[in-house]
Amino acid sequence: MGFADTMLSLALIAPTLLRFVDVFFTVYILLILAYVLTSWITMPSALRLVQRFLDDVCEPYIRIFRRVLPSLGPLDLSPMVAVISLVLAQRLLVGLIGRLL
Repeated sequence: MGFADTMLSLALIAPTLLRFVDVFFTVYILLILAYVLTSWITMPSALRLVQRFLDDVCEPYIRIFRRVLPSLGPLDLSPMVAVISLVLAQRLLVGLIGRLL
């Protein structure tokens, strides 16, 4: 397999990889937003599994920012900083993958 074959394979994979990375980041950002919204309300017992799922998926990532950011009383900025960092990472990776095309 030569260089041209490798580049052709990469050119065929890159659009799929680009779409996957973009969708992955978008879904994770939406999960964080759902996590924040569900943390403000009391969920009925039938939906507590959804809330527990969101907590299990989002809390480890948000906790990274909670450790670094200072506490502002009842205001928690860590989800906002987490989403901003995800958007920046998404743009960076999509841009890098886009250059491969």
